[in-house]
Amino acid sequence: MPRLAAALRGLTITAAAVALTTAAVPEATGTVPKANAAVRGAAETAPPEFVALRDVDPTIRQEIRYFTPHTFMGVPVTGYRQPMCILTRDAARALHLAQLSFLRRGYTLKVYDCYRPQRAVNHFVDWAKDLKDQRMKGEFYPRIDKSTLFRDGYIAEKSGHSRGSTVDLTLVRLPGPPTRPYIPGEPLRKCYAPKAQRFPDNSLDMGTGFDCFDTLAHTLDPRVQGRQRANRLLLKQGLENAGFRNYDKEWWHYTFTPETFPDTYFDFPVWRRALSGGH
Repeated sequence: MPRLAAALRGLTITAAAVALTTAAVPEATGTVPKANAAVRGAAETAPPEFVALRDVDPTIRQEIRYFTPHTFMGVPVTGYRQPMCILTRDAARALHLAQLSFLRRGYTLKVYDCYRPQRAVNHFVDWAKDLKDQRMKGEFYPRIDKSTLFRDGYIAEKSGHSRGSTVDLTLVRLPGPPTRPYIPGEPLRKCYAPKAQRFPDNSLDMGTGFDCFDTLAHTLDPRVQGRQRANRLLLKQGLENAGFRNYDKEWWHYTFTPETFPDTYFDFPVWRRALSGGH
């Protein structure tokens, strides 16, 4: 118990420090397809059922990839104005319960993505249609022809993330130093290479990196064995016990059920101001 208490104190201090760095910034310009520069009729405020995950559980680590250029597109994604996780309140509370069980075993959850606005999904779709832009192929889809991304289900015009109860996440063994930032232009590393050869990530070895467009990322792919498979099952069982359901083609993708908004896709941007009482 003393080790758990120390870990909780350390995580809380870290989360508070990170929170101070999430000042609102304008969306990047010049990197987003022109068609997505404005979203007609887009609501800028979330319903009251949405919350910031940090307000529910400040110990869960957040590495919001789509706020950064370390994405399969090589640029920050439209709609991510702050590096923060937003979820429906039910999903956030369930994630908190899962976190408590992982902390007792010496791990912490780390989220890569949570609620995703429709404008971000539109950005993905426009990128996928531009077959000439393959700047990040060497890391995220080395064995996949970009022209097949729609057919194979890697890119779609709607995402469950836009309903607010889906999260992309992994596990980190405590204390776990933070992952170093990606440097645009640095040599790309195959997302399915051995862990020591992939882009460094402080998470447990899950067999592939996050957002790896490859069948090896399928949660129960039979080629993934040993410690990698055990790590995937550790994450899966812990989250299922809290009410989450895994998408079997992505080891990192989980949806809390029943969803608060099972049939509604939202488009408010990812930042504190979108939330009720946000500043």
